[in-house]
Amino acid sequence: MRIFAPDSCKSMIIIVFATDMNKKNLDIAYFLSFCIEQYKEAKHLSGSEAAKIFDKYGVLEYLEQHFEPLHSQSRQWILEDIDEFIGLRKGEAA
Repeated sequence: MRIFAPDSCKSMIIIVFATDMNKKNLDIAYFLSFCIEQYKEAKHLSGSEAAKIFDKYGVLEYLEQHFEPLHSQSRQWILEDIDEFIGLRKGEAA
């Protein structure tokens, strides 16, 4: 999955490159989109800023790999999980 969010853009545009868009892949794509939108709104970020953070810390890969347990959680729980994941990744970079 690739994220495209030009600096002048206030919202995210997600472009999915996949050859097999079955129901699960679509569900994951919608979930990732939901997470990005919720994160950028909660943190008062532009789409581009959120995309850069997610890319820098591998958040989309994490969310995709853990889709099954995460997608049924509340918005607040997911945002807290993303914050914790980014915090852990920042610690690894230090």
